[in-house]
Amino acid sequence: MAHHMLNLLLELHSQRRPHAVATVVEVTGSTSAKTGSKAVIDENGRVLAGWVGGGCAESMTCSQALKSIETGETAVLDIDLNSEVLGAGMPCGGSMRVYVEPVLPRAALWIMGHGRVAEALSLMGELQGLDVHMIDRLLEPEKYPNATRLITDDPQYDQLRPARDDYVVIATQHKGDHRSMTRALKSDAEYIALVASRKRSRLVLDYLRKEGFSEADLQRVRAPCGIDLGARTPEEIALCVISEIVLVRRGGSGQLMRDTLNQASDKPNSSTVSVSGASCAG
Repeated sequence: MAHHMLNLLLELHSQRRPHAVATVVEVTGSTSAKTGSKAVIDENGRVLAGWVGGGCAESMTCSQALKSIETGETAVLDIDLNSEVLGAGMPCGGSMRVYVEPVLPRAALWIMGHGRVAEALSLMGELQGLDVHMIDRLLEPEKYPNATRLITDDPQYDQLRPARDDYVVIATQHKGDHRSMTRALKSDAEYIALVASRKRSRLVLDYLRKEGFSEADLQRVRAPCGIDLGARTPEEIALCVISEIVLVRRGGSGQLMRDTLNQASDKPNSSTVSVSGASCAG
């Protein structure tokens, strides 16, 4: 792969931009692209670099790239160029197979606060494949070896910039949690959680209402957060929060697996491999 394409992929990764890499894995007959040809396609369906053929081959590949970015699933695209009609009325006379792989940014877990709950959240969040960003002036690096990023110089949380699908957890131990919640609600995050008692949660929610946040805004807030597991220790509290994040992320029911055993056995197996084929026609 050319250096400029590698640099582009690194840049897209750093910008957390979803994209897809299309690779020609097989060709038959006359085709403009050859086996191993690659293209990087952005979230708008544009080819940013590389080449997998022109005309409808590129169009179909970009269309599949958009679908793969949306679903997160890879696809093998079979393109028949024998029936393609060009300006001169002549077909290419070949066919090609293109492997399309979406590259989606990892979701991030933003933790505001420090202490044992925050430490356990950092560890468990990383185990779930989340990029962990910590914000607190009292963070000690050695206690957060799993964190992607530690921010200790941002008392106003100006660097809190979560994406819509990121997760924000406020674990400031009641110290300024109402102010940090205000900042979190100004972000795009759909999941905003407050580690607090029921009494404290009510106080914070009342404060947010007085600050002018609508009920629709407050629907994004989970206060108190987590699934009720009867937790007592900081580690157990963190487990409750991470369990809720997994529930939201994967669309679970929250029921005991034992109680859903019979329903699950009645459902057909939905695991499939995404394979699509297409034919160019003039």
